[in-house]
Amino acid sequence: MSDAKTVYIIVGPTAVGKTAFAISLAQALQTDIISADARQCYQEMNVGVARPSQLELDTVSHHFIGSHSIHNIVNASVFEKYALEKVNEIFKQKDAVVMVGGTGLYIKAFCEGLDVIPEIDPEIREGIIKQYENLGLRWLQKEVSVKDPAYWARGEQLNPQRLMRALEVMLGTKASILTFQQKNKAIRTFNIVKIGMEMPRPLLYECINKRVLNMVDDGLEQEVKSLLPNFNLNALQTVGYKEWVPFFAGNMEKSRVIESIQQNTRHYAKRQMTWFKKDPEIKWYEASMISSDQIIGG
Repeated sequence: MSDAKTVYIIVGPTAVGKTAFAISLAQALQTDIISADARQCYQEMNVGVARPSQLELDTVSHHFIGSHSIHNIVNASVFEKYALEKVNEIFKQKDAVVMVGGTGLYIKAFCEGLDVIPEIDPEIREGIIKQYENLGLRWLQKEVSVKDPAYWARGEQLNPQRLMRALEVMLGTKASILTFQQKNKAIRTFNIVKIGMEMPRPLLYECINKRVLNMVDDGLEQEVKSLLPNFNLNALQTVGYKEWVPFFAGNMEKSRVIESIQQNTRHYAKRQMTWFKKDPEIKWYEASMISSDQIIGG
């Protein structure tokens, strides 16, 4: 498909500089950006998700940023449909699109498609969530290990979202989620170029720590406080937000909240790199050395 349209996908850990480079590349290609971030899509979340500044948003047209409410169901399937429609729309006028983000599953869904899993009764998931909230991760781990030992042996045992998904599929279909994961890749009619950005871990962690401090200075505490009535929603069970719950309950000092966010963000960045490093199609670049000319010319 050498003559086909092209989607340039920029990936890497949080705080590595993806947004700035994506804007530079999009300007060079004279095209739009589609965000592949599972949190920046929410209208109500801004500071804590490191959404691009208004100046950055005005510089290049962005999509899937502030496009949904925290009350909407947004997942990899929703993103796949949204992004494919948006890419086809942009391709009517332009030859390239830039996609940027750190949500590996969203990018995988866009590139390869998703396995079709039967619709599950929402009451099943609601029941699981309530029990998880009351009984914690150990309860969830035990349930999955007993009811779906095959997934437990291969799955992410510390990821409550994945564990809850596996459990709801088992309870709703009486079959393991693994039976629906056939690994049949969808065929896309456009070229995909995957670009990875990385930097030495000590430097990345320093950037993460500074970013969190900047978020606090920019009003993260106030943003979280305004969202407290909605903390039962899945969208807010995420790094940068959930750490404030004990603070507002009077059980934790603000300094400790900040340290927890920094630590959890560092852990998240490590998980992102683990995910992306498994993809042999990604060509990696040192974040401080990458340029638009390298990508377009290479």
